[in-house]
Amino acid sequence: MNEDIPLTREVDAIQIPSGDTITLPAGTPVVVTQTLGGTYTVATSSGLVRISSQDTDALGIDLEEKKEKTEEANRLKDAPVEQQVWHQLKQVFDPEIPVDIVNLGLVYDCAVSEEDGQTIVNVKMTLTAPGCGMGPVIAADAQARVMTLDGIDDAKVELVWDPPWNQDMISEEGKMKLGMI
Repeated sequence: MNEDIPLTREVDAIQIPSGDTITLPAGTPVVVTQTLGGTYTVATSSGLVRISSQDTDALGIDLEEKKEKTEEANRLKDAPVEQQVWHQLKQVFDPEIPVDIVNLGLVYDCAVSEEDGQTIVNVKMTLTAPGCGMGPVIAADAQARVMTLDGIDDAKVELVWDPPWNQDMISEEGKMKLGMI
């Protein structure tokens, strides 16, 4: 990290914190600042952006981490569905904070239910700040992660604001990662 990497091809990226989609041309120098949750936060001359894992090749990054996460998901394949869902939610990160949304205390509720023969997951989550432009992107990431599980027919992620998030909601693991304890 902290060295310029020229993109090997054009990629779509999401501006942080606005959530707007932009296209970065091939050759654009970027500095990877975070590689958590399968996405890459990079610094460009015009600010921070997030690049999807499907564009990892443009960064020239080894996919060994992806392999390890696949192995972990395979290990959990026979675990209860709710445990698998929580594992997937722990793979979602706020691109500005190196802690997953579960350990940040952003996930308020996660329920797995059967409706008309379908398995539905309902997640209620919040953000660290109500005006965060990345909110819909983070919620979509959470929904997409849950939908990767076999047997899940639908996943709904609702952004809620009550109770308001505060730092006391961060787990001990999250606080350790952030150097708060």
